Amino acid sequence: MALKVKAQEKLQKIGTYAGKYRYIMMPELYTSLSQDKVIKEAALRSGVSKGIMQACWDAAGEVIKAWATEGHSVALPGLGTMRFGLRAKSVEKVDEVKAGLITSRRIIFTPSVDLKDELAATAVQISCYDRDGKEVKRVTSTDSGDIEDPESGNQNGGGNGGGNTQPSGDVPGEGD
Repeated sequence: MALKVKAQEKLQKIGTYAGKYRYIMMPELYTSLSQDKVIKEAALRSGVSKGIMQACWDAAGEVIKAWATEGHSVALPGLGTMRFGLRAKSVEKVDEVKAGLITSRRIIFTPSVDLKDELAATAVQISCYDRDGKEVKRVTSTDSGDIEDPESGNQNGGGNGGGNTQPSGDVPGEGD
């Protein structure tokens, strides 16, 4: 399995490259899986009936919601933890503190080390499209998943890492 990314050539309207075309990478949009599909798959993988899995799913959701709204950081099995947070304006005096200072309520997710490692080990497939929408190149990473750190002075890190590039006419699996 690989993460799918597209690099689309787009005209930059602001910033350093304003007025120039640059390839901008963004994740391919995947479809949202319905709760029913997830429950069916979890039931199949665990060997329990769909009805039991649905009951467990609903109960876990209620417990997570209740505990998180009580201020707990709640474990999400195999994924990490989630908790609620907020952003608020600061004030100088205690008598100025009020709920109206809250600007947003947030859900904060902290992924587990295992999940981060899984993501780092996942290949990345990049499909490049020119400004007319024509595919012009495909790149598949074969690197360790490390991200180049411009602060470290290593200008060769991350990148393609010796990945496999294919011009659009030589797409693997097409016309073989």
